[in-house]
Parts: sequence; C-alpha cells; structure tokens
Amino acid sequence: MVKVANDDVRIDGDLTSSRADAAVSGVPLSTVTELPAARGAVVVASSGQLQAPVVRTVALVDALDHLETGEPLGHRLVIAPADALGDALSTRPEVAERLAGAGVAALAVTGVSSEEASWRDVVEQAGIPLLLLPGPTSSEQLNTEVLGAMLDYQTSVLDRLEEVHRVLVQIVLAGGSLEDLCEQLAGFFDGAAMVTTTDGRVLASAGVHGELEHALSLDCFDRTGRLITENEPVGIRALRGPEAHRAAVRIVAGALDHGLLVAFCSHRMLTGDDVRVLERAATVAALAVTKEQAVSAVESKYRAEFLRDALAGRAGSVEEAIAHARSLGWDIDRPMVVVVAETDEDDAHTTRSPEEVRSLQHRFARAWTHAVAVRDPGCPVMGFSQEVVTLLPVTDTADTDKIMRTVSDVARVVRGDGGGGRRTFSTGVSRPITSVAQLPQAYDEALNAVTVGRQMHGDGALTHFDGLGIFRLLALIPDSKHLRRFVEESLGELATDDSPENADLRQTLSILIDTNMNVAETARLLFFHYNTLRYRIVKLEKMLGPFTTDPQLRLTLALALKVHQMRGI
Repeated sequence: MVKVANDDVRIDGDLTSSRADAAVSGVPLSTVTELPAARGAVVVASSGQLQAPVVRTVALVDALDHLETGEPLGHRLVIAPADALGDALSTRPEVAERLAGAGVAALAVTGVSSEEASWRDVVEQAGIPLLLLPGPTSSEQLNTEVLGAMLDYQTSVLDRLEEVHRVLVQIVLAGGSLEDLCEQLAGFFDGAAMVTTTDGRVLASAGVHGELEHALSLDCFDRTGRLITENEPVGIRALRGPEAHRAAVRIVAGALDHGLLVAFCSHRMLTGDDVRVLERAATVAALAVTKEQAVSAVESKYRAEFLRDALAGRAGSVEEAIAHARSLGWDIDRPMVVVVAETDEDDAHTTRSPEEVRSLQHRFARAWTHAVAVRDPGCPVMGFSQEVVTLLPVTDTADTDKIMRTVSDVARVVRGDGGGGRRTFSTGVSRPITSVAQLPQAYDEALNAVTVGRQMHGDGALTHFDGLGIFRLLALIPDSKHLRRFVEESLGELATDDSPENADLRQTLSILIDTNMNVAETARLLFFHYNTLRYRIVKLEKMLGPFTTDPQLRLTLALALKVHQMRGI
C-alpha cells in the first residue's frame, strides 16, 4: 500500500521548471508509486510532484558522477540503496541540494530501515520527492518495472495520437462539422473543446458532464462570450494554477491562421502529451475549416450577388426578391433597417498586404454574421469590400431610440470589448422600411449615416440617419476646400486653435445660438456669471460682427460652427 506523507513539503519550484515538466513526455511519478516493486512504500511528495514526469532511471553512483561532470539529471528517478545514500550525505550533505538543482524527479531509496531519519531530513529540506522502500525490494526489480512502465506509457501516448487522428479524419471525410470534431475531442479529454476565430469568437463547441458550461464560466471569456485570446498562451503551459486546466493550439493551413482549438478539463491538468494530441487534432480541424470556408465562399457569392442587386433595386419584383431571399435562408418580408458597418482604417491606402486586408475583412464580416445570427438566423448579413451590410428586423412600434439600442448591442458584441486585435469601425443606420422596394433608399441613408457620423463623432461612431440634421446637406459638398474656406471667412481667428481661448469662445457662441440668444440660459449652462457672459458677447461681436441683432449673420455663424465640427474638413 502506498502512503503519501508530508504534503506540505516544498513543491514545483519556479514557473520555468513547472512549464518544463509539462513539456516532457514521461510516466508520472504517481504511476511509479503504484508499481509492484513500490508496494508498501512510503511516498514523501506533494500532489504536484506526483504529477511530474519520470523519463529515465539512474543509479546513485551514476547520478553523483553526473553532478561532477555537469551532465543534466532532469526528470530522472535516482535509485539508491539506503546505506549508500546515507554514506554519501554524511560526508557531502550538499549532494541533496545539488540533486534538487539538477532537476531529479525523485529519490527511490531501497532497503530503508527505521534509522534513516538524519539523511531523510536532509533530502526533504532539499525538496526532492522520496520513495522509501523497506524490506528486500531490489534496485534491479524497481528499475525493470519503471522502464516497463515508461515503455507502456510512450506506447499508449502514440496509440492515443493515432486514434485521435484516425477518428477525427474519419469525421471530416464523412462530412462532419466542427461541432462534430469538438464533440469527439471533448470525449477524448473528458472535458470540453471549442474552435474559435483568431480573435476568440466561438465557432463550435462541445462538452461532457457539464464541462462546457464550466469552461464558459471562466474568466478567460469576456462578457460577450469571446475567448480573450490576447491573454491565452498557445501550446504547453505550466503545470499549476487554473490555466493548467486548459490548453490552446493554433489552427493553421498553409500560411493562414484560421483560429484556435482549445481544450478544457476541470478535474485534471493538461500536460504536454495532451497538447500534442490537440496539435494533431488541429491539423484535422484545419481541414474541416478550409472545407467549410470553400462551401461558404460559394454560398456567399450567390448571397452577395442577390443582396447587392436588392440594395441597387435590381432584384426583380417584391415577390421574387422575397422568394429568392427565402431560398438563401433569409427573411426580408418584414419591417427592417439597413445597417452599414465600415472599418475606420482606409484599406485603399494601407501598408498591409492584400492578403492581410482580405483576412481582416473576412474576420470582420464573420463577426457581424455571428453576432446577428444569435439574435435572428434569418437576418441577411453580407460583407462588401470595406463594409458589412445587415438588414436588421425591427418591430412596427420600434422608435429610433429602441432601434439604436439594438444596433448598439450587436456592435458591442462584434467589438468584443475591443480585444483580439480588432479594427475599429463606424456604423450607420437607416430609417425603418416595410418593403423590399425601399431597400435602395434605406441603403443610401445608412451609407450617409456612417460617412457623416464618422465626420461628426470620429472613429467608432454609431449614427442614425435622422441624427444627421444639417450635416446631411453639408456632406453633399464634394470639395472640402470650399467648406474650409467658408469656416475661415465666417469665424475668422476662431476657426483655429492657435489660442486656447478660441475653443472656449466657440463653445460660448454655439450655446448662445442654440438657446436663441437667451443670455440667462446660456450663462446657466456654462456656469458663468451673467456679467461674465455679457463681456464675452461684446468680445465676440468685435471679432465676428453684430450677430446678436443680425439673424443672417447668426445663420452663417451657426453653419460655420457645424462645418467646423465635422472632421476631415
């Protein structure tokens, strides 16, 4: 019977050694303690040390020679007769610390009697796990059984790799999906598995015995359900802490990175061997991803052509357009708004390669498709060049505020709290429409909203067409030089920020005009004393003219302030 003693001894060392343990493929020390030769042994080791791998055995005399020559002893089980170990430590107590520093997996001491307390204390203080084998157990017997266990373990690892590869390839060849792959992997790990995009959006997932629900509750997911990939290391991890219960590898096909394959297991830590299984599975997942992308590319081509025709008014009669959309899995026979999301980065003038731009745009469109599909699978979503167009359904009674809250919720999910290397984007929303025939007009409204909204509010703007106001007309002027000249001529020195006071004076002028020259109300809004505001008005009239009494001048100044507010002018 194996007894585990002194579980509070020093364990694991630093993070580097723990990660090295995870990378090594060997039989766990706990398996060694269960061999027939170790029957009745007293084990002095922590639970963490029992999971460390043993890759080789070495006699004490050879281990001491290795110390002298500087050869590594990492993950080796040192087998030592009790009397020989006692003699070595009595003359050279530093040997224990040197063995610990060399990274030995454990000391298996044979022929232990009740008089070993002195050298046992020295070994325990050095933090080396101990297997104390009393009685007649021979070093040769233990060595033979450990080598046999190592061989069996390596064979089982190779068999497992081949089995995973065979089963998963068969799933793909039989037409299985990423969900099927994840379901099979979850069974292999007795946990959960998922496929995510490169920025962490979950594409497929599966789990056993509540493991998936447990995984999704971890803090490695943000509030939108996105895996925070920027904080997740890829490959082998340290054998400690909550991160040791999950592992991630990249899904790569050629030079393209398609995402991550992630495994979770709440009841055990995932080792380097588990990561190797996951890497083998990732090659099969890459095949499934590229297959799905090929099918999706063909479907997307037909969908894009139809939606492009519908937005341009070339989709035929209303009945034909509705029927065609239904054949593509879309429902457009209902009230809806057109939402245009456009990346703020200008892909026409970028240092990125064309391949990278296409990959980023594909990721952007896929993020919108995923976010909208959760709400309504029949909602059309399609990526065009630098924009993504969505025909978002609304209720007959939905007002502008409710529509904008819905669009804002979807956009927040797409942004994923700003993580995963996403690019910022601006969004424009049309007025509600009730017929497919109104799509061209609504699309034009959404395009105006996204363009002018970015000018009004900067990158990341979310703008409804009805919120554009006078900016709709100003945006129609094709040459911004004319607008800039108009601002400079109307506002004079206030058109610049050469003086810190200019911005304050522009704000005062803007609120005066907005309140219809109500001095008391303007003073209240600006938290000014009434006389202070009167002084500012006199100063503004000296700079701009008698705008308090000239309505035409007020209109000119109001327009100039609106143009000044627009970006890129």
